[in-house]
Amino acid sequence: MPGTVIAVDVAQGDRVEAGQRLGAVEAMKMELALTAAHAGVVTEVATLGRQVKMGELLFHVEPLEES
Repeated sequence: MPGTVIAVDVAQGDRVEAGQRLGAVEAMKMELALTAAHAGVVTEVATLGRQVKMGELLFHVEPLEES
């Protein structure tokens, strides 16, 4: 659903773990936490205060290469 980015907890280039909170969106007076689906490096970061549409990319986490 459409909403507003109310929190950005990571920066581009940060390493994150699966389940780590990346930020939050407020929609219809509810806060929705956005978390990493897998461990990796953040390559896309939402802008705080930005109005967003349903389905819009807010964060992207590039998976870490396994060695």
